[in-house]
Amino acid sequence: MASRSATSLFDPAIARRAAIEAFRKLNPRTLAKNPVIFVTEVVSLGVTILFLRDLITGNGEALFSGQIAAWLWFTVLFANFAEAVAEGRGKAQADAMRRTRSDTRAKRLVDHKHLDGAFEEVNALDLKVGDIVLVEPGDLIPSDGEVVAGIASVNESAITGESAPVIRESGGDRSAVTGGTMVLSDGIKVRVTAAAGSTFLDRMIALVEGAERQKTPNELALSILLSGLTIIFLIVCVSLWPVALYSGATLSVTVLVALLVCLIPTTIGGLLSAIGIAGMDRLIRFNVVATSGRAVEAAGDVDTLLLDKTGTITFGNRMPSEFIAVSGVPEQALAEAVLLSSLADETPEGRSIVALAKSRYGLTEMDLSQAGATIVPFTAQTRMSGIDLKGRSLRKGAVDSVLASVGLGDGGGPPDFRAAVDKIARTGGTPLAVAENQRLLGVVHLKDTVKPDIKERFAALRAMGIKTVMVTGDNPVTAAAIASEAGVDDFLAKATPEDKLAYIRKEQQGGRLIAMCGDGTNDAPALAQADVGVAMQTGTQAAREAGNMVDLDSDPTKLIEVVGIGKQLLMTRGSLTTFSIANDVAKYFAIIPALFLATYPELGALNVMGLHSPRSAILSAVIFNALIIIALIPLALKGVPYKPIGAAALLRRNLLLYGLGGIVVPFIGIKIIDLAVSTLHLA
Repeated sequence: MASRSATSLFDPAIARRAAIEAFRKLNPRTLAKNPVIFVTEVVSLGVTILFLRDLITGNGEALFSGQIAAWLWFTVLFANFAEAVAEGRGKAQADAMRRTRSDTRAKRLVDHKHLDGAFEEVNALDLKVGDIVLVEPGDLIPSDGEVVAGIASVNESAITGESAPVIRESGGDRSAVTGGTMVLSDGIKVRVTAAAGSTFLDRMIALVEGAERQKTPNELALSILLSGLTIIFLIVCVSLWPVALYSGATLSVTVLVALLVCLIPTTIGGLLSAIGIAGMDRLIRFNVVATSGRAVEAAGDVDTLLLDKTGTITFGNRMPSEFIAVSGVPEQALAEAVLLSSLADETPEGRSIVALAKSRYGLTEMDLSQAGATIVPFTAQTRMSGIDLKGRSLRKGAVDSVLASVGLGDGGGPPDFRAAVDKIARTGGTPLAVAENQRLLGVVHLKDTVKPDIKERFAALRAMGIKTVMVTGDNPVTAAAIASEAGVDDFLAKATPEDKLAYIRKEQQGGRLIAMCGDGTNDAPALAQADVGVAMQTGTQAAREAGNMVDLDSDPTKLIEVVGIGKQLLMTRGSLTTFSIANDVAKYFAIIPALFLATYPELGALNVMGLHSPRSAILSAVIFNALIIIALIPLALKGVPYKPIGAAALLRRNLLLYGLGGIVVPFIGIKIIDLAVSTLHLA
């Protein structure tokens, strides 16, 4: 599985660019999208004006108001820096992708009606949807499209990061090609399916740069909550002015602003955007492109996973598990016959049969050209393959076809032969009959081999509360056998595109969120209907357009990790929100006594931290409020570690760690800062 090289959390180049971007983001029109930080910027400007007034008039408050103003601006800058770092990591990837593009030339077919007609050389940017281009060895594919003629080996490392070439051919589910990839051998004719500027690579660049990132429903709801808290505390702080006057206390605007900024949820407000961007960034590093943040968020709430059997739960091809000889035939003789009849079989099953015969029975291959052999290739009509040697005619294939070739009807053959065939069918395998010179020799047991670690992965999903459903075109008996061995919760046998779509709609009507993966055109309706549709990069254009994620490695099992990344995003957002709100509790014990201690000495009992003075308490709380944002940037970008331990246990753990921790950490942090402030006589 290819994965893009990880960039350190604070790569020097990214950090430098983020520091510059932090100042550019001070533009009020930009900050208005983040109400909490926007309010912080406005009050920072107000305190700065007061500082300048105090400085000009020689007021003794200038040092205090100047320090408060400076740390308020740092709070805004640190919040901007967090977002800029997250965006910068995406822009670094976008720059790397952009370097793969050049001013490509394309050989465009003059007359679309004749594929063998003349071609003209044009700039790739001039291509239109529907144009047909010729791509020869060494050429870059000029735009996204589908192969309409030919077969070629294509280097897709520019997109997937994987150096191994892939095969692309006309027809089937491997006809889609991506602009910017290179043809290594042979030649193909490609019909353009994307206009310049809207190719897959263009969309990837826009997505990782964050240019098209929209806030998700969860993020919008949290933004509304934070805005509401900001308004409430703004009203509270404004109301404190007349209350203080009535009580005989004098509160400066600087102190009230410090109180406001410490009480509003600046921590999560400053990190919220960075968390969302980092979620998509983690998917990109895992070689999965999400077409929207909504898809990443939905992955964290998935209840049901639809997984294709072949290539996901089982290895992509059926593999032989044993050779069963009929009575009177030595097993070694059967293995030799199977080997000879499979030497010219270039299918994955044929190659695996040869490998098993050589490894288990110590057989060696024969030079067919010198043996005077006649190859009998497999065809869809005969459903058999084989070889004719001097005095020997060997056949291997579907049971009914081989029985007919030896003059026996369906259901014929020796009793032990029939027993072996029935047993294999009942266990979900595929029996292949082997015959020599009109005589049955035995049966090859082909089976779908379940991946060794898949059962444990499904158990982990079950612990998350996620239901797993295997989708297969097999008959119910075979599907049940594989499902039992793999440990899935349910299966859908003889599944048609309509069946998949109906199943997804039924589950969604029950309030469940569905994720599925697919690569064929027949998967497109289900991918579009699913809440999380992961299309394979090797799949058809229709599948890639229908899904809301594209797996560049075309690994269907990655759907499990996608769900984990989605859950990690939601957990990170929830954990840091809990931590931010819990922070405020500690700040009450720092600032409230400082505000009214002169008027109400009894409030000294709340000064449990033993802070040096009212001014040092206020300044220490403001400094801590700024520094905690920068301290939490690595956690926001990396994400809170996720373990499949169930929702209730997860909630308890996070409340203990981030709720209780959010209360304890400020007590310690503010006290340490207060000691430094008082020692340096800053307040």
